Amino acid sequence: MNKWKKKQPATIKPYKRQSLAGDGYGGRAWFFLSRAVTNIRQNVFVNVVTIGTITLALLIVSLFLLVFVNLESAAENWSERVQVTVYFDKDLTTQDQSVFREKISALSGVSGVSFVTRDEALKRFKNRLRGQETLLEGVRPEVLPTSFEITLKRSHRDTASVEKFVAELKRIPGITEVQYGEEWVRRFNSFLNFMRLLGGLLGGFLVIAVIFIVSNTIKLTIYSRRDELEVMALVGATRFFIKAPFLLEGLMQGIAGSAISVGLLFGLYEGFLHNAGSFLTFNPAASGLNFLPPEYIAGLLLAGALLGFIGSLTSLKRFINV
Repeated sequence: MNKWKKKQPATIKPYKRQSLAGDGYGGRAWFFLSRAVTNIRQNVFVNVVTIGTITLALLIVSLFLLVFVNLESAAENWSERVQVTVYFDKDLTTQDQSVFREKISALSGVSGVSFVTRDEALKRFKNRLRGQETLLEGVRPEVLPTSFEITLKRSHRDTASVEKFVAELKRIPGITEVQYGEEWVRRFNSFLNFMRLLGGLLGGFLVIAVIFIVSNTIKLTIYSRRDELEVMALVGATRFFIKAPFLLEGLMQGIAGSAISVGLLFGLYEGFLHNAGSFLTFNPAASGLNFLPPEYIAGLLLAGALLGFIGSLTSLKRFINV
């Protein structure tokens, strides 16, 4: 028996890749999410700077939105004053009132029609001259005309629609005079168009500035970990495997920044309502100053998430070819 046996080579077992925290898409998603959270914990300062930048940027945008929404609300209230008045040189019977009411209501854009008697017209006249009622001594209701006051729908309060409506009114037989404050309507609609144009320009500028600032801030986060990205690429990690945690990280940064900005905006709004009386001559709460509607808040949260995601995606292009 040969004492010296030839040594057999050791058998090498094939490597079996471990699953990413479980099987299927759910396991991969959990792995990428946990990796993103780990990245945030390991780079707290850079992530705080990124979230702070997103918060500040969206706070500026949300402040602009708050002002714009309340200006639109005030404009809507003012637009209710766009009213057309039809005058008659004689007193109308009940049947005449019904006939004219039906003819006026049949026109396009009519929201409401109310009849004003001569007595009611005199009463309103006296209320406007409160403190100087002696000027109306001896004035009888018969000297004032009866009228219909017509309110228009919101979509028919612009200058062109009002002028078209007035032209149709004048074609109704029996109407003596039509008044609607032509100059006031024209100036009001010009003001509305100017505010919308200004709001669109400022809003577009803010959005571009926010995207630029957030993208460059997130780029600093990616740049601080460029060595990690290069090593992962050298050992054969796929593009998606490298990018996914960073994209989720940007998504979480954006959501956190937008949520904080909405919270700060609400705090500023409440603080303004409770302290504005000390430096303003009117009460903002009584004047109808409102916070952002729910759909605007949801839009800000979504915008924050998109900013973080797109910022991470564009920043990764420098290190990973997509």
